[in-house]
Amino acid sequence: MGEKLQFTELDQYLFGQGTHYDVYRKLGAHPEKQGKKEGVYFAVWAPNAQAVSVIGEFNDWNEQAAPMKKAGPIGVFETFVPGAKIGQLYKFFIVGMNGEHIYKADPYANEAELRPGTASRITDIGDYKWKDTTWMKNRQKFDETKDAMAIYEVHPGSWMKHPATEENEKGFFNYRELAVKLAQYVKDMGYTHVELMGIAEHPFDGSWGYQVTGYYAPTSRYGTPQDFKYLVDYLHRQKIGVILDWVPAHFPKDAHGLANFDGTAVYEHADPRQGEHPDWGTKIYNYGRPEVKNFLIANALFWIEECHVDGLRVDAVASMLYLDYGKNDGQWVANKYGGNQNLEAIEFFKHLNTVVLGRNHGTVMIAEESTAWPKVTGKAEDDGLGFSLKWNMGWMNDFLEYMKLDPYFRKFNHNKMTFSMTYAYSEKYVLVISHDEVVHLKKSMLEKMPGELDDKFKNLKAAYTFMFCHPGKKLLFMGQEFGQLREWSEERELDWFLLGEEKHRNLKDFVQTLLKMYRKYPALYGTDTDPSGFEWINADDGDRSIYSFVRKSPTKRNNLLVVCNFTPVERPDYRVGVPKKKQYTLVLDENGQTAKKVFKAEKQDCDNRPFSFAYPLPAYGVAVFQY
Repeated sequence: MGEKLQFTELDQYLFGQGTHYDVYRKLGAHPEKQGKKEGVYFAVWAPNAQAVSVIGEFNDWNEQAAPMKKAGPIGVFETFVPGAKIGQLYKFFIVGMNGEHIYKADPYANEAELRPGTASRITDIGDYKWKDTTWMKNRQKFDETKDAMAIYEVHPGSWMKHPATEENEKGFFNYRELAVKLAQYVKDMGYTHVELMGIAEHPFDGSWGYQVTGYYAPTSRYGTPQDFKYLVDYLHRQKIGVILDWVPAHFPKDAHGLANFDGTAVYEHADPRQGEHPDWGTKIYNYGRPEVKNFLIANALFWIEECHVDGLRVDAVASMLYLDYGKNDGQWVANKYGGNQNLEAIEFFKHLNTVVLGRNHGTVMIAEESTAWPKVTGKAEDDGLGFSLKWNMGWMNDFLEYMKLDPYFRKFNHNKMTFSMTYAYSEKYVLVISHDEVVHLKKSMLEKMPGELDDKFKNLKAAYTFMFCHPGKKLLFMGQEFGQLREWSEERELDWFLLGEEKHRNLKDFVQTLLKMYRKYPALYGTDTDPSGFEWINADDGDRSIYSFVRKSPTKRNNLLVVCNFTPVERPDYRVGVPKKKQYTLVLDENGQTAKKVFKAEKQDCDNRPFSFAYPLPAYGVAVFQY
């Protein structure tokens, strides 16, 4: 390849600083022309390797055929292979520091062989013509604190399947087929975004994509990188946002993956007390190493800038923030101040979120963080972590514990449903009922509910109404909207046949009505981060297990009064206190009806307010009034 360095001194400097934000355009495999020769340029970072060569279908996997040259002291090896072509498989052959022979997939590859194969595949990521210009332009104005967000969490391989065939034994939809079917369903239901699980390449289906080996490669289970871009593009043209699950917390030990990459700890900490998750059997990234931080930050930018994704939901943030997460004494090393906070991970998050959100206005970074770590959604300059939103795990746990109770015992647990309002404005929250809540014998949402089948449906409708009217963005996992009975399994599609039964169809219609109501009234999303947008009418009616509150619109018009009854006792004489002497129009009840009955407030004390009106509240009844 002559003496011309492709990975230049500037590239090395930026990579060594951890600020080479499009390093994925250099590292990896890139088809190009050098002189008159068509071929592929390969580059890989293996700082302690004695020697590296690229092996593949273009040279019969011959370890001597394409030696790579070290470009400067940072440890990047590069070469140009004339005649190598798009679609061919390859790996890096590394001679480690102690002479060991190592075969690795490309950490920056944009496509991988279908499992159980482990090689990388040459592809051209630039080869896609986007058609989502309108969406991308409008996206810059999106503001997650003021705009509606109702997210449908989807595992693409098990949302819907084809019957299995020899060519497609798992019956997976291709990304392009999924695009059309999913967009139609999500649009019809009224969700604003989909959140896709398991898109980055991973070896094991049962990990659901949380043990990643190909961070820059959309999984080949459902097609090519171009097919994946088509999915994002198509959803955008149907006005649906796309969020991906993203896993910077750990990586698996598979031989072809990142672990012990050049015979030494390259991506992970060398000390197992810092570099291993004993519970998960995975490796922990070394967030203090600039090139490792660069690998992850550039990866977030790759999905958002190269693949047009609208946001990332960052998995297992707590496991990154706490050095002793899931560990016993002696299994972890304290920070320089003697504490358990991972100072390097904190710095990593501030850097990541500042760069991603600073360069891509209107995108979101969402933290799945399960503790009370302060200022997760605070600005980095105010010593926050800089996330846009945080999953509200506390709300979810209390809410599900309450809903599982026999209605008789709910009166003793009334505060489980009110407690979240004491911290609702400490962070910017998403209320979630995710895939994690409907696996591992936790039961499906419908089966968590108490009582006979009829009661289960009524409980679930009341629960969803409470959730949709409570401050915070929304997320439901696929299948929860129609009352999936079985727990979720990545091995089979959702039980769509249930929609042949009236009760399940009814529930789906009810959730659709909730979603449409949620998007119609800014009172339900426009003041999520403003304490003046919420007011309890009665938070203390524990004896009857009834909650009543108001959501106020940013414009002060079309405010909503919400009443939820969590027992099977009907209250024909129910009276609710109201903020003003006005007319109150019923816009939703437990049947999903929007009959628009009008109730006039009268001067009669109730709920410590001078005005009130009476309304017959059915068993498990819900009522949303507009005023």
